[in-house]
Amino acid sequence: MMQELMGGEPFRELARTGFGDAGSFIPTFEVKETKDSYMFKADLPGVKESDVEISLSGNMLTISGQREEEKRDENDKYFAYERTYGTFTRSFTLPEGADTEHVRAELKDGVLTIVVPKKAEVQPRKIEVQISGQSKSDDKDRAKA
Repeated sequence: MMQELMGGEPFRELARTGFGDAGSFIPTFEVKETKDSYMFKADLPGVKESDVEISLSGNMLTISGQREEEKRDENDKYFAYERTYGTFTRSFTLPEGADTEHVRAELKDGVLTIVVPKKAEVQPRKIEVQISGQSKSDDKDRAKA
């Protein structure tokens, strides 16, 4: 129902690109909506905070970075080499109502978390029901007396 109200998928993924060899590092993202924010999480093991860049252009959130390959000694003998390295860029279109002025980001224990708050006017609010021109709080006050 929410997707219908917002005119389709609110987070259209515009880009999922990696550069380099076929095994490039391309982190996967978890994107969720809570009552007061949109939250993005990605596992970025081995990525330093200084190697991550987050930018906003209009309603486009872009996360890019790199995981550098560890130096290999030519005398070492590898039996498996399955870890991926390289650069990545991911972009997401934020829905209307995202508060792009108060975005927070944290990289902790290899997990990047980005929180985009919703503007107050798009957050759910409770609407009081009026009964015969009186509010429920008026009725509660009378019941206490």
